Amino acid sequence: MDIAALVGVISGGFWLLVVATVAFLVVQASRGKPVAKGGLILLVFLLMAIALSTISAGLVFIEPDKRGVVISAVAPKGYREEALTPGLHWIVPFVENVVEYPISRQTYTMSIAPSEGQIKGDDSITARTSDGQEIYVDASVIFAIDPAQVVKVHILWKDRYADELVRAQSRGVIRDVVSQYRVEEVVTTKRFEMAEKLRTTMAQKLNDNGLTLVDFILRNITFSPEYAASVEQKQIAEQTAQQAKFVVEQKRQEAEQARQTAQGAADASVIRAKGEAEARIIQAQAEAQSLELIARALQSNPNLLTYQYITKLSPTVQTMFLPSNAPFVFQLPNSGLNTTTP
Repeated sequence: MDIAALVGVISGGFWLLVVATVAFLVVQASRGKPVAKGGLILLVFLLMAIALSTISAGLVFIEPDKRGVVISAVAPKGYREEALTPGLHWIVPFVENVVEYPISRQTYTMSIAPSEGQIKGDDSITARTSDGQEIYVDASVIFAIDPAQVVKVHILWKDRYADELVRAQSRGVIRDVVSQYRVEEVVTTKRFEMAEKLRTTMAQKLNDNGLTLVDFILRNITFSPEYAASVEQKQIAEQTAQQAKFVVEQKRQEAEQARQTAQGAADASVIRAKGEAEARIIQAQAEAQSLELIARALQSNPNLLTYQYITKLSPTVQTMFLPSNAPFVFQLPNSGLNTTTP
């Protein structure tokens, strides 16, 4: 409890004491037993009560989160131009009084939900976009009274600043800004730009009236049932198109894979054919070289053919060879012996 409130409580106690003293003196007087010096005691209590009441009326304690506007019957303008800051202050008793204003942050919410905003029921802002679509906006304004402009707020708005300034300006600014954008921009590409423009415009409006904007929050944006249905149909169509595109891409990839496989098989066949052809060429070249070597050997040694012939007959030779001048070849008897006669 601050000193001003304490003094007020004490002064109230003295006034009760004065009333009780008066009642006691009256009762005693009615019984014929007046109290000695009762009037003096009553006068002392009365003077103490008046003094304490005067002091209580002159003392004002301002909380740290508030400022006080002094309404004065003795000031030329009817009020003091400087607001009272936190702490204990003295004002002229009974001719001046103080109206306190909070300087802490306050929030004003306008929502479609019945229990979320300052006003019960649907308090969302109905706005129309540049292409004629109707949307519904939920918003919250976080603001505070500028401590240096408390007197100005009192003169312009008194305690009506929340409903008649913050609420009214917010709804008007939202409608004006939304009307500059198409409906698809409001919820996609230009939403942040729109929110920043709302914040800037609203800050200027409040500052002109002694308030400070802390933040302007776009809580939610909803559409009319007709537009919501068209958006849903558009999304379904886009999803269907995306699915069809995916199927086409899948088929294209499958065809590309089949083409690559066929190309690989064809390339493998070509490589294999080239390899076989090169192998045949190498083999033919080897055979040609072999024949050439054989031909050279025969030229230098004609009896080599005879030797090769005999070698091919061994070891199962069953034939008897006669001298080269005998034109006969006789089969050996089937005796199991191989005999060769030169």
